[in-house]
Amino acid sequence: MTASRMRMPVVGLVALVLAASMLWGVGVSRSASSSARVLLVGTWKGHAGQYTTIQSAVDAANPGDWILVAPGDYRESADSTYRPTSGSLRTGNYGSVLITKAGLHLRGLNRNTVIVDGTKSGPNCSSAESDQNYGVVVDGQNAGRNGIVVYKANNVDISNLTTCNFLSGSGDSGNNIWWNGGAGSGGLGLTGYSGSYLNATTTYYGGNATAGTYGIFSSDAQGSKTTIWDNIYASNFNDSGMYVGACQRKCNITINHARMEYNALGYSGTNSGGSILIENSLFQYNQDGLDTNTQIAGDPPPPQDGSCPAGEKPKIKGAHNCWILYKNTFQYNNQIVPTAGNAGAGPMGTGLTIAGGRNDSLIGNTFKGNKAWGVLVIPFADSDTPPAQWTCASSGGNMFSGLGCIYDSSNIEVVGNTFSQNGAFGNPTNGDIGQLVLFAGAQQSCYSGNVNKGVTGGKATTFPTSLQTTNPTCTHALVSSRAGAKYPTTSLTSDIVSQVLCDTGFGACPTGNSYPGTGPLAMHPLPTSELKSMPNPCLGVPSNAWCSKGKLI
Repeated sequence: MTASRMRMPVVGLVALVLAASMLWGVGVSRSASSSARVLLVGTWKGHAGQYTTIQSAVDAANPGDWILVAPGDYRESADSTYRPTSGSLRTGNYGSVLITKAGLHLRGLNRNTVIVDGTKSGPNCSSAESDQNYGVVVDGQNAGRNGIVVYKANNVDISNLTTCNFLSGSGDSGNNIWWNGGAGSGGLGLTGYSGSYLNATTTYYGGNATAGTYGIFSSDAQGSKTTIWDNIYASNFNDSGMYVGACQRKCNITINHARMEYNALGYSGTNSGGSILIENSLFQYNQDGLDTNTQIAGDPPPPQDGSCPAGEKPKIKGAHNCWILYKNTFQYNNQIVPTAGNAGAGPMGTGLTIAGGRNDSLIGNTFKGNKAWGVLVIPFADSDTPPAQWTCASSGGNMFSGLGCIYDSSNIEVVGNTFSQNGAFGNPTNGDIGQLVLFAGAQQSCYSGNVNKGVTGGKATTFPTSLQTTNPTCTHALVSSRAGAKYPTTSLTSDIVSQVLCDTGFGACPTGNSYPGTGPLAMHPLPTSELKSMPNPCLGVPSNAWCSKGKLI
């Protein structure tokens, strides 16, 4: 995929800062917390803040402080002085804004006009090649850039702003807003985070070597009871609009009112599990709307497992797992967009893919106009070299000649979803739901109450065609009782095998079948008129020169 210093001021220093704030507009207050300060960046209605850059305010802040940012185009450059070795580039601990202090609140006054801009020149978020900034040079190569990086700092909240045009390079880069607990470490170096009213996009595409990679991103980070992403938007990324991964079974996040479009994957989550609830969100015009998977080396440790940790219960009544998709819409995910790596293999025209996942629940969602499949439950093939502590077998996989370690999906609960107009590519097995299992031994997935009123009988179309008859009941008791029988495997000559290989690019397409994967692509602008700003950016903020009695002046 990503240190905290705290000094408690003595009473005299507190008094001095309070007095200075009256003159400088720093807006320090003790009304919300005895130690929290408010640091102001930019100018609002003629009231100049103390800081002109976000990073300078971050550097001056103490853990727990608030940083408010006035509308403006902020071309931050904390990473311009970063001189990493080629090895340290893999950790991603650099960004135009770098936060290493716990408990900071970074909030813009307007979601669409407070812009953290990755370009070096030109208008806001310029699409001109000459205006792009590719980062510092390390070993003769541009490292690329990250936008706002929270590195190993707990409970940092970011809200009500836009980031754009942070491009990839030789380092772990191209990420717009990133809660980074230690990329690739296999550990959890960050606990607790939140984000709301956030936009992430890129307007420039000059090939995958410098593309935007992730929009809103967390890795190697453990959630808390208050971890939430709410009202977030991301577009034009060649991996995924949002990502939650490498969090073992301690992800513990709720994602609500997200809108992901024009990405290779709307959402991606590798080896992520435990309590993840995604609800009331829209995934449209991506190549593949949502994809969660197991990998043996990428963002370890495997597998992706949505079963409930000890002592936890599902957040949605009736679900049998804690990884839940509830009341979301997945529509028209047939778009030719920037794609790279494993994300590029996300099956074109699919609303949602579970690849090697286990113990996940899909309840009450809508799947419309996805031209391959609405839902696809398949294995993930991983040819990477496992870390020293893992083997294919120990992480639940099976070796398969030519493809590497195969992780079948198992115990996936698909209940009460609505489908329409899926499968328009017209290839064999295309339709509402497809399932592919290669090895015996996985627990049975289950399908019931999935409807498509536009087809005869009103049931969602499935392949195999009998899924809702043979696998209708989704209870752990049934799964456990049938563990001895195991899954029936899919014949390698089955149509769905050849179609999945064709769509993902892992195999040749049968004669007469195709999934459009190349062609002209466009970088789509932010639909700012539809992306509402935080109603009251002063809510919860101690009084300051810009906020009076909890409201913006």
